[in-house]
Amino acid sequence: MNTLCIPYHDSLLAALNASRSDFERDARKALAVKLFELGRLTSGQASEMAGVSRVDFLLDCQKLGAPSVQWDEEELASEFGESPE
Repeated sequence: MNTLCIPYHDSLLAALNASRSDFERDARKALAVKLFELGRLTSGQASEMAGVSRVDFLLDCQKLGAPSVQWDEEELASEFGESPE
């Protein structure tokens, strides 16, 4: 497994009033959510990257303002029994 290292100063932790572990967990989760939102990762891949269960990841998406489900018109029509226009 590879590791991504992102340098940051302790002053950032102070400004955020966060511990190192909390900040790094949140940063990892935010990156996973954004890559999922962009369609670069599946929810399973993103949840693994974030270090949480898939269900918790999908709930975290909502907390971070990202849709947890992205359906196109055809998928919506199929799901709800309507024909696409």
